[in-house]
Amino acid sequence: MQRRELLRVVRSLVEQPTAPFHEDAVRDAIVAELKKCAHVRIEHDAFGNVIARYRRGTRARPRWAFAAHMDHPGWVRTEKGDWRFLGSVAEHFLVNPRMREFGDFAMWDLPAFELKDEQIHSRACDDLLGCAEIICLFQELEASRANVHCLGLFTRAEEVGFWGAIQLARSRILPKEITIFSLETSTPRGGAEIGRGPIVRVGDRLSIFDSGETARLMSLAAAHDIPVQRCLLDGGACEASAYQLYGYRSVAASIGLGNYHNCAADGSIQCEYVSVADYAKMVRLCLAVVCETKRSDPSKDLRDTLEKRAERYTPLFRKM
Repeated sequence: MQRRELLRVVRSLVEQPTAPFHEDAVRDAIVAELKKCAHVRIEHDAFGNVIARYRRGTRARPRWAFAAHMDHPGWVRTEKGDWRFLGSVAEHFLVNPRMREFGDFAMWDLPAFELKDEQIHSRACDDLLGCAEIICLFQELEASRANVHCLGLFTRAEEVGFWGAIQLARSRILPKEITIFSLETSTPRGGAEIGRGPIVRVGDRLSIFDSGETARLMSLAAAHDIPVQRCLLDGGACEASAYQLYGYRSVAASIGLGNYHNCAADGSIQCEYVSVADYAKMVRLCLAVVCETKRSDPSKDLRDTLEKRAERYTPLFRKM
């Protein structure tokens, strides 16, 4: 996809207000974008999650589901009429907050979208960028007339503990053999940096993800010349951990995020930001994953290397 179109999709989402359990505007924007794809079918489960299915020219069952959440930390009005903040933010950031109200919920009073120095700045990159990546993936599949079958999962209320993902996993709607690829924006850790490509997550604060499928991501990135970083991002948790708890094979990748949950290092509230290049490369990685024509053994190259090394040293073997 052209850069202009990638940014247009982002803007169409981040301009919509959102908070846990108040994702209606984002959901409507997602549905409007997906309806442009003739081979995408959209379903809504009983909990308000959106399940999109791209299918063209194949009877094969889907191997991949790409997952992202539609909410961002914010305030919701309780039954008593007062405000309650939902999301992981240190208490001192919530003293005399600058809020912008949207009826029964509110967000930080920050710009919805700005482009600065090849970075996207927004009040809610997390995780509307992940949602945008899935939309761009599906639109690219449609434009290229790809004969594949895959799912997109857009979930609710992740910021209060994976609420939507848990409901979806417990419902058993998804085929058990599918691999769920969680797309996130996350604070770089373990040597990762913003602007150096998507971060393939070995795991998060809660769990380690599927080793074989993680190796597949790395192998496909190398084969398609997509720069990626491989790190344990243990500063937080993502939906891959939630799906794993219910028996689904899961992997995850993030684009590096600045000012996580709008909390800047100097103690102020600022826009989150990500690299435009990282975002574009994540879409490319997703496309490489779903369009893999010959499903290889992701551990074969490493196994062959180790076996050849072992053979070189076999002459030194002696019985004990």
